[in-house]
Amino acid sequence: MAKLVKGDKFPNFTVDTAFENGLTIEKIVDGKPTMFVVLRYIGCTVCRYDVHVLTERYNEFKEKGVNVVVVMQSTPETVQRDLAGSTLPFHLICDSKEEIYKELSIEAAKDMPSLVGNDMAKLQEKGAKAAAAGFKHGDYEGIEEQLPAFFFVDPDLTVREAHYAKTIVDMPTVDDMLAKI
Repeated sequence: MAKLVKGDKFPNFTVDTAFENGLTIEKIVDGKPTMFVVLRYIGCTVCRYDVHVLTERYNEFKEKGVNVVVVMQSTPETVQRDLAGSTLPFHLICDSKEEIYKELSIEAAKDMPSLVGNDMAKLQEKGAKAAAAGFKHGDYEGIEEQLPAFFFVDPDLTVREAHYAKTIVDMPTVDDMLAKI
């Protein structure tokens, strides 16, 4: 499939989440606008920090009637172990076979320097915030050079916005996401 653009339909995959199996995207969206944040894996320090920030600020999305969904290359078992018995207020899709990444043409960088690009200072700043929040690197899963992506879809799965990141930190912030609503 080609990269998604505004106006395309987001595919109705059947997925497993960290806590449920066999859900469709339509079921997850549940008739609400939805933001899909596609990251690398739960053991990635800055990705785990993104999950943490989305969890802390989830009610701001909920108050606006918008779902948040995170997609990662992790297995449900790794996510559950990393969360240490906690749950999440949103679905975290576990795509350890990278099927969604492939179907949505979310590419990996050619190497680690390309993953960071010219954003080293921004990555270090985010890494420092993650460390201050108590996060450290966990298990490696999936493609280490995987680039992230962001999709905002309407209740009928029509894409309002598609963003394919050029580096690991080339993503909308939570404030940016909330401003799009």
